[in-house]
Amino acid sequence: MQNSNPIYHKSVVYGIVALMSIPIIATFVYSLSSSWGATILPDGFTADWYVKLWQDPRFIAAFARSLFIGLTSLLLSSILIVPTIFVVFYYFPKLKAVMNLLILLPFAVPPVVSSVGLLQLYADSSIAIIGTPWILIGTYFTIALPFMYRAIANSFESFNLHDLMDAAHLLGASTTQAFLLIILPNLKKGLLASLFLSFSFLLGEFVFANILVGTRYETLQVYLYNMRQTSGHFTSALVMTYFIFIFFLTWLASRFSRGAQQ
Repeated sequence: MQNSNPIYHKSVVYGIVALMSIPIIATFVYSLSSSWGATILPDGFTADWYVKLWQDPRFIAAFARSLFIGLTSLLLSSILIVPTIFVVFYYFPKLKAVMNLLILLPFAVPPVVSSVGLLQLYADSSIAIIGTPWILIGTYFTIALPFMYRAIANSFESFNLHDLMDAAHLLGASTTQAFLLIILPNLKKGLLASLFLSFSFLLGEFVFANILVGTRYETLQVYLYNMRQTSGHFTSALVMTYFIFIFFLTWLASRFSRGAQQ
């Protein structure tokens, strides 16, 4: 017999959340401990590991590289994807089914296979982009495509595109003016939600970054991988810094997503 008691359901949910929070809390406590050996509790607490992390020029450089690649990829994605979706929804609505299929292709090929294919494709190319941020920007564009398309497409479906465009045309606006002044403001919340969500995903991407550029253009995830042999307290501080940043971006994405649905 199914239990319909709301207290029971809440207790189950809170219990699962508490269970999933144990590793995060343990990592956070370990990042603040001066030493933690065979005892149940740490010998002491200190913020020195976070200070050392943010004073490490290598970490600052890796963090800046990840921000540059992520932001550039999303800027390129926004410039190309938003007008493309507008053209599909306004001029060729029958292509929606094709687009829904195409956006799944980045998930169909494993990152390792894609990375090896890109290495073979550009290894003998006259354009030396292997080991540079430009190949990552192009790769991250394809990764962000499904996230951005789905969120922006949902925003397009939340209002009547043809009625808005017809009203703008009746008032003397061109198609370009209507797109920039009327359609884009209606897409703002959905676009921002997709950008925050995509950026949080790209910031944690490791396979492409490690295989295509590695230490030649060390990103945050590659830096974390290379620092795994250092002090566990230091790496815990690094993991918690990354987790807090990603959690903040995810929270912003959820806020904009709720706002876009209202």
